[in-house]
Amino acid sequence: MTPTESNALVEVISADRKQPANWGGVFAMSLCVFALVASEFMPVSLLTPIASDLGITEGMAGQGIAISGAFAVLTSLSISALVGTMDRKKLLLVLTVLMGISGAIVALAPNYLTYMAGRALIGVVIGGFWSMSAAMAMRLVPPSKVPKALAIFNGGNALATVVAAPMGSYLGSIIGWRGAFFALVPVALVALAWQWIALPIMKTEKRAPSTGNVFRVLKSRTVAYGMAGCGAFFMGQFALFTYLRPFLETVTHVNVSTLSLLLLVIGGAGFIGTLGIGTLLQRGLYGPLITIPIVMSLIAVALIPLGTWVLPVAVLLGVWGLIATASPVGWWNWIAEVLPHDAEAGGGLMVAVVQFAIALGSTVGGVLFDASGYQSTFIASAAMLLIGAFLTLQTSRAQASQGTRSKST
Repeated sequence: MTPTESNALVEVISADRKQPANWGGVFAMSLCVFALVASEFMPVSLLTPIASDLGITEGMAGQGIAISGAFAVLTSLSISALVGTMDRKKLLLVLTVLMGISGAIVALAPNYLTYMAGRALIGVVIGGFWSMSAAMAMRLVPPSKVPKALAIFNGGNALATVVAAPMGSYLGSIIGWRGAFFALVPVALVALAWQWIALPIMKTEKRAPSTGNVFRVLKSRTVAYGMAGCGAFFMGQFALFTYLRPFLETVTHVNVSTLSLLLLVIGGAGFIGTLGIGTLLQRGLYGPLITIPIVMSLIAVALIPLGTWVLPVAVLLGVWGLIATASPVGWWNWIAEVLPHDAEAGGGLMVAVVQFAIALGSTVGGVLFDASGYQSTFIASAAMLLIGAFLTLQTSRAQASQGTRSKST
């Protein structure tokens, strides 16, 4: 071990001793993540009854997801400047209250405009919460425990991804789509109470006016390459994942029960992967971030010749879910590592990049799916994922080069 590495290790150990871990706060935020992601994707399984009740098309009802993404981007780019030095605990509590209000507005919506207003409000919460997640983890636990804390945050995300669609469909069949949205309100209230009790006061120092601009972090080559790599990864992932259901129905020819089982396999594997990746990231950050999109690209290509057989498809999708759902944990750890003193700005920019990449990837995938079939969509997904792996490799090299120059000076 070099003297520099030894000094860095001593600094981490010293920081760990000075900062006790607040795991109660971490789990409280994980519950909030669960409610937030469930709220975000609840319309997916309820489009038909929503459209019928409000007198609109299913496509119009589906725009409730698009508008939440748009407002998430706008919020993530501006929230750091807007809230200034506001106590971050108070900010998280306000966002949690807004999440509950959003669910109530949607549940009580008498018309399409009100429904969209409620969906826009959940977008504000999504952008604000995820922008601060890395920074909050760094405040709640010692440096060596940040990967584990972020994995717990994303565990709530993965769990909601598993249960949101089937839960929405089940509740919708029993108490109606409005009742399904109302059911999220008490979950938000429980998360609010738990965060109120568990989170410490988190004041922020006053910053120069220019620090409110999240784009300033792109001056670093490491950050610029990393954001591009992250964007390419999510483009590739959702270019394929968005059209998985029509692929399974028309190519693999699965029935509804088998389709639900395959989706559950993806979600369950993702939950396991999310909980396990924290330990892997502690051994090295860039290895998983480079390897995951390469493996996913191989799966995308393999699904083309193997798509007619259920068992190989189930295995491939299980591996896809295991690593794809866990990957965001790595990217949030990357934010904490490369921007330890500017995690809020970096987190805000990353939320915007991810939301834009998801929209662009699903759009490109849909155009190719309609024009040339699933093969072109899956090949394009593989290409995007490989580009993401290459850009992430460039990110690691840029960071290593930056570290070398810092040592020489």
